[in-house]
Amino acid sequence: MTLRLASLSLLGATLLAGTAMADSTPGLQHRDMSLALANQLVDATLDACHSDDRTAVVAVLDRGGNLVALQRDDNIGPHNTLAAQRKAYTSISTKSTSRKMAEIAQNDASSANLTTIDELLLLGGGVPVRVEDEVIGAIGVAGGGGSAVDEGCAMQALENVLPNQKQ
Repeated sequence: MTLRLASLSLLGATLLAGTAMADSTPGLQHRDMSLALANQLVDATLDACHSDDRTAVVAVLDRGGNLVALQRDDNIGPHNTLAAQRKAYTSISTKSTSRKMAEIAQNDASSANLTTIDELLLLGGGVPVRVEDEVIGAIGVAGGGGSAVDEGCAMQALENVLPNQKQ
């Protein structure tokens, strides 16, 4: 009986030690795109486009490529909604602007196959969202009147909403 109690006590102590060790080791910690931040980015992006008399569709994705917020101005072609999402997806997947990925695919023969991946859209307008050098999501803009305009609206929004972050 004493041996049995000693064995149970040892087993209990081992389980508790394992639990204590598991609790003391840090897990993955990262920042995430909140709905509130995504909505701020959408509003700021549309404001940037509107200040230049442009209309657009804006999509904001989280770090996993999931759609968090989307807004479309009136009179925007329906294809632009998917284009904005795919530009953002390209950006979050590569942690780069979609414009830069387009340049890489065009200028590097070994990267030309990027154009064959259906989910990627290699046009300007997708920009990663960084907080303290950590990519937490991406903005995609389409329908603003060209990829340079689309990217410009997203960049201006990031400067307004996250002014001290290097994008």
